[in-house]
Amino acid sequence: MTNLTFRPATLADIPALVILVTSAYRGDASKQGWTTEADMLDGQRIDPEVLRQDIERPRSRVILAERQEADGPALLACVHVAEDDGAGYLGMFSVRPDGQGGGIGKQVMREAERYAREDLRLPAMRMTVIDIRDELIAFYERRGYRRTGITKPFPYGDERFGIPKRDDLRFEVLEKIFDGAGA
Repeated sequence: MTNLTFRPATLADIPALVILVTSAYRGDASKQGWTTEADMLDGQRIDPEVLRQDIERPRSRVILAERQEADGPALLACVHVAEDDGAGYLGMFSVRPDGQGGGIGKQVMREAERYAREDLRLPAMRMTVIDIRDELIAFYERRGYRRTGITKPFPYGDERFGIPKRDDLRFEVLEKIFDGAGA
């Protein structure tokens, strides 16, 4: 298993984060991994200004996962966790396509949940996933998340979230309740 170190993102990390998140979800590079949305969406996956706001807002952290290499730390993954309506909200979960399937994502999920549970002292974590992403939803279900049946519309017309290639996109809310012994 890859030995990762975690740290909060700074504003200086924004360009590298945009590249990482885009590579995990959009374009040809994303097709190396299994999290690609390239068949559903074009355009950007993360807006640098939205990312700046996420880094600066209270009770919000963009967590970077890095591995030490000969020429310094290499950014392998990231996740955003913020307090939202009494629970943690997990978003922007991204692993470099060439690192997917090797356990990095599981380690990042554990750190995100630890941050929400221990640092923010929240009772649960929620996320939204495009509801036709069955393989991705199954990944989260294996980690204790459950489908709530609550759906939210996709923000058609707002290119900060991508350019849809289909007209049937919507989000479903997934949730994990933290037990007293830890998640």
